[in-house]
Amino acid sequence: MPNAGDWQSDVLRDLRGDPQQDAQSRGGQVRHSVPTGRELPVQSAQEPDTARSVSTSPRTEDQHSGPKKQASLGHAPNPAPRTAPDPRPVVDERMAGLLRRKPQHGEPFATRATRALRRVLCSSAAREVAETTRTAEVLQRPVTTGRQIAVTSIRGGSGKTTVAALLGTTYAHYRHDPVLFLEADPALGSLPLRLGAETLRWTTGDLAEIVQPDMSLSDVTGYLVQLPGNAWLLPASQGRIGASLDSRAYERAVVALRRHFGVMVIDCETLPAEVGRVALAAAHGRVLTAPATPEGVTSTYAVLRWMRELPHRLITGTVVVLTETAPGPGIDLGAAVRQLTSTGAGAHVLPYDRHLASGGPVDTALLARPTREAAARIAADVFHLAQTRH
Repeated sequence: MPNAGDWQSDVLRDLRGDPQQDAQSRGGQVRHSVPTGRELPVQSAQEPDTARSVSTSPRTEDQHSGPKKQASLGHAPNPAPRTAPDPRPVVDERMAGLLRRKPQHGEPFATRATRALRRVLCSSAAREVAETTRTAEVLQRPVTTGRQIAVTSIRGGSGKTTVAALLGTTYAHYRHDPVLFLEADPALGSLPLRLGAETLRWTTGDLAEIVQPDMSLSDVTGYLVQLPGNAWLLPASQGRIGASLDSRAYERAVVALRRHFGVMVIDCETLPAEVGRVALAAAHGRVLTAPATPEGVTSTYAVLRWMRELPHRLITGTVVVLTETAPGPGIDLGAAVRQLTSTGAGAHVLPYDRHLASGGPVDTALLARPTREAAARIAADVFHLAQTRH
């Protein structure tokens, strides 16, 4: 298998894109208001009608009239449209009853009440507002080329998909331009479930055979799952065992989609899978999740030292997220963060949250306040590093 350095020179040329073309296709606009962080924003009335009125399946008239219209403009006709796959539910109806009917809040009521009382009695409210404002300013910076942020891990159970869902939701909350969740983990990936999607149809592999670089946003979103907050999802599979996604199909899909979305959050396979390594090599920002345990920190530190020795220094622009899987971790988190950052990577802690730990769709209104604040800081840090084209 070729190393990451060999891939990067071949993949970056296509995946990075043309900044001027991408800026023109999206308009390069961002929101300047500072949301409260308690709920997702509704779609702006100023957004294009085409992006607001698309359905979750491609329009029939586009499938039949697209090649003829392009031929009249001097373009080569697109391939004949594929038969649309049958929609499949994200959760099998026989398993739907296992989901918690009333998801619990991220932290107990007594903890929330104590924190609210402390904020009233102490003078920390101004500092919190200032910190929120600084974070929002970073998250709302305009981009010329859509930023690709790849999220991966070195072992399962580290919260990789949960972190990807939190990051993408945060970007969709703060930004005006469209945000895309792209799942590059076909082996029973759980991103659609975490995002609350109900049905799936087109996958990354399907779209790689259909999408063309000159397709409009309204054409592209017809193949995607629409989510709240001007966000979209492209799943990697329909939950079938044995589904696969090769690096070439991934590259074709990303090259065609990147110019339409200000931020693409890519939920990758666990390393060292091929598609995951290609996505990491081509991404502008990289997130490596690890459980906040002695084993998780030790193995992640070893991987970071390996990344530091690679020819293209993948560690530059990489942020480690230590996820607390249980209350009261058995390690010194401050010391762990300092040890990981000594390699040149960034590091953050995602605190334990009952709502996240219980699984199922992520409801941002039920997240504990420390979880929302940590997610915003992580998203801002990764986005800032992604701006420098690592």
